[in-house]
Amino acid sequence: MARVQQKELTRRDLVVETRLVMLALLFPWIVSAVVTLGVHLETGAGLTQLPNFAPHEPAVNVVLGLLSYLPVAAVVPLTLLLLARTGQSPASLGLTSARWPDLGAGVGLAAAAFGCEYVLAIVLIPLARAHSALLNTTGPLHVPAYYLIFGLSQSLITAVAEETALNGYLITRLDQLGWSPTASLWLSLALRTTYHIYYGLAVILTLPFGFFVTRSFQRHRKLTRPILAHFLYDAVTFTLAILIR
Repeated sequence: MARVQQKELTRRDLVVETRLVMLALLFPWIVSAVVTLGVHLETGAGLTQLPNFAPHEPAVNVVLGLLSYLPVAAVVPLTLLLLARTGQSPASLGLTSARWPDLGAGVGLAAAAFGCEYVLAIVLIPLARAHSALLNTTGPLHVPAYYLIFGLSQSLITAVAEETALNGYLITRLDQLGWSPTASLWLSLALRTTYHIYYGLAVILTLPFGFFVTRSFQRHRKLTRPILAHFLYDAVTFTLAILIR
């Protein structure tokens, strides 16, 4: 019986792998974002990130929403496995138990992003008023408080999946391929922007967060910090939208 041939990965192999991984991971998110924005522009429907499988059964809705969102986490073992093939273990990516400095850094990154977003929002107000149809945001959600279970779970899954893919995997691969930190940063920001396009004009508000967490990973190689920051950022947003009446 013929044996399966094995070979060392070349630079070209890594380039092809990186392109295909980004296509596989981001294409569904980008398509979903474009469809969401298109529906908003066509119907004027506001943005909602809550499940709507069983509108008259809120508790069932939460459970089904959690189950339907779990596939997003599938990117995590895939990207970690691919990195392990070239010698990057989870520990080398800083994907370890968070310590107090990491927690403080995560809080600081999230706070800095919120602060910059606030300033950008003030600048964006005149443009938003002139082109309100191009703005797609959400306000108070008016749902039972136990929807926090869904909101916090989605925040955690999103944080782990996105930061593992765009920082742990992409930034590491680009570094291996000889990209400069600045070029890697801009590509990462561009990719993040594409699948947040459903916000319309408000997509500009996502730029500071992407900048801060990417720079943090590039400087410290501690993936726990962007993950914590992302979780806190989304969790605060969900909590305010759910609890404010």
